[in-house]
Amino acid sequence: MTDYPRRALVASPTPPAQVAAAELADAADWVDVDDADVVIALGGDGFMLQTLHAMLERRRPAVPVFGMNLGTVGFLMNEWRRHGLDDRLSRAKPFKVTPLSATIEGADGRIHTLPAINEVSLLRETRQTARLEVTVNDRIVLPDLACDGLLAATPAGSTAYNLSAHGPILPLGSALIALTPISAFRPRRWRGAILPDKTRIAIRVLDADKRPVSAVADQREVRNVARIDVAMDRARELTLLFDPEHALDDRITMEQFIA
Repeated sequence: MTDYPRRALVASPTPPAQVAAAELADAADWVDVDDADVVIALGGDGFMLQTLHAMLERRRPAVPVFGMNLGTVGFLMNEWRRHGLDDRLSRAKPFKVTPLSATIEGADGRIHTLPAINEVSLLRETRQTARLEVTVNDRIVLPDLACDGLLAATPAGSTAYNLSAHGPILPLGSALIALTPISAFRPRRWRGAILPDKTRIAIRVLDADKRPVSAVADQREVRNVARIDVAMDRARELTLLFDPEHALDDRITMEQFIA
């Protein structure tokens, strides 16, 4: 059990989250995020991703985050409750989340390095099908994949865009990455792959001038991509806190039984 004496409060700009933040204003002597032992995040899944990315950008050890849902789905969040925060934090179950790191080379030669907590995706920019060469651990496994796109998802992100693209649900702690095509045209029967999380994935855009492709790491996009390299970034692990009755691993498991 952990008390987390120094707590920071961050909230989405949406009206429900702002109202909730006002209700919690007197619940603790809130400190700045940089001085906190734990961060309380009020909002939806999108705001949780923004909060986690802000921690990654600070380039210092990230503190745990306890989210409360004031958004829509709230898959990464706990139930919103005004009272009982001390007890909830002392009982909260921690889960480690390892982000992906995407090194993106633009057609102009510029290099962008972006983290992704859910997924890294490549998407065609025009009506023309994207053509991609896929390499796994320095071995070309798909010399010419024709598709609308391709994504690599973490276990934490496997129930997001990956699931909508008919990718597999990965249990937390499974040490796996889902590599999932989006509307693959050729090879027509390729449905994706489940890879060890030590795998290095490289994707080269074929015919980039005629068939431009964009890369998206969670919520950040780079257009006109020539190549992207994706791997797990274990040096920047994050911690999410969940009520024992709403633990993330249980929620991911139960998603497999939703019709």
